[in-house]
Amino acid sequence: MDILYRAGKASANEVRDAMADAPSYSAVRAMLRVLEEKGHVKHQAEGLKYVYVPTLARDTAKKNAVKHLMNTFFNDSPEQIVAALLDVSSTRLTGEELDRMAQLIEKARKEGK
Repeated sequence: MDILYRAGKASANEVRDAMADAPSYSAVRAMLRVLEEKGHVKHQAEGLKYVYVPTLARDTAKKNAVKHLMNTFFNDSPEQIVAALLDVSSTRLTGEELDRMAQLIEKARKEGK
């Protein structure tokens, strides 16, 4: 999906070429078919090949993925997901990043979220 979001659209061959340690062409086609069956991409014919495009904007897909992750692994608790994120990345977060996160929390508090 990242390749499709960056390119905007791509054929199976273009997706494969953009992958590090790419699987076979048929595996990429199968992956794109599954993504299409799940509604994440759609294809359009361009000449003799299919070109795949994402069906959702990247930000919408990102929000949906986070909601699914929170529901599946964190009992629908934003607090638990933030705690897990801080636990995993606490050694890599800079003071500026922590300040920005604190500002986002304060903004959400003021907006009543």
